[in-house]
Amino acid sequence: MFTNVQAAENSSAYRHIKETLLEGKKLEWDELALSLFELQYDLNSVYRDWCNHLGKSPKVVKSLAEIPFLPIDFFKQEKLSIIKEAPPTYFKSSGTGGYGQSRHAAYDLDFYDRMCVQSFEAFYGPLEDWCILALLPAYLEREGSSLVRMAQHFINVSSDSDSGFFLNDLQGLSEILQRKQETGKPTLLLGVSFALWDLAEQFPMDLSGITIMETGGMKGRRKELIRADLHAIFQNAFQAKAIHSEYGMTELFSQAYSQGAGRFTPAASMKVFCREMEDPFSRAAFGKTGGLNIIDLTNIDSCAFIETQDLARVYEDGSFEVLGRFDRSEVRGCNLMIG
Repeated sequence: MFTNVQAAENSSAYRHIKETLLEGKKLEWDELALSLFELQYDLNSVYRDWCNHLGKSPKVVKSLAEIPFLPIDFFKQEKLSIIKEAPPTYFKSSGTGGYGQSRHAAYDLDFYDRMCVQSFEAFYGPLEDWCILALLPAYLEREGSSLVRMAQHFINVSSDSDSGFFLNDLQGLSEILQRKQETGKPTLLLGVSFALWDLAEQFPMDLSGITIMETGGMKGRRKELIRADLHAIFQNAFQAKAIHSEYGMTELFSQAYSQGAGRFTPAASMKVFCREMEDPFSRAAFGKTGGLNIIDLTNIDSCAFIETQDLARVYEDGSFEVLGRFDRSEVRGCNLMIG
């Protein structure tokens, strides 16, 4: 384990992975992932113990398919880190489902900010050209939300003076949205599902020129719906051709985006796989429903190889659909009911 952040930055292996990601160039994926696996096996004692339990060490793991995934619940039980000193902050989950709160050590917030922007711009173009309107009441009402951190940075980067958060001011938000619709300014309405539903009911309007992006999650505020039904409500209320979605979670530093119909494309730093539901150590075929496993290269300081509790289908092009959650798993902001 590195004693502190400076010791990590002085490591050539650590520095190479981080600098390669920040360059934003095409990644040598297998090489980087295997390098990060070796680094985290050596320095993350929790992950190393898990790998040893499975008989998987760098001596025997020679391909991407052989890398073990750590069950996501370890983020609730352990400090998953390759750095000994305490981080300046933790990203924290809401703990909505009553199964504990995940804590993700965040040592380099500038790195997180830059990677979030890089991912967004790969899908939507220069962030500074956008007006960012964030409707995230459940997240703003607690500390440690990675989504709020991302939205705040997007607002800061935006050159539009109307960009900002809207906690309960749906009236003011609706007025800005109508103005942006009239001017044709590229505008992102980023909202938690229940708050977008409130807006749709109270202020239906023509937002056909606005990018509406839901982050999922009713947070116990409204009835859970399958994604298709929820998107239909938004499309009807806002005259929108498509509803976009963002997939992210406390345990990830990367995001995936859907530009319609709930089909997500991961950021360049992220790859997804499906595991068999009855055999978590076997990979499911493309298009078959299974448990979602994620490699997130931006999780350099913690654990990049995560076995989530999401049910999903992964396709040959690397895209994926989220279908729901395993039983007894926490209701997350980024997930809806099985459809």
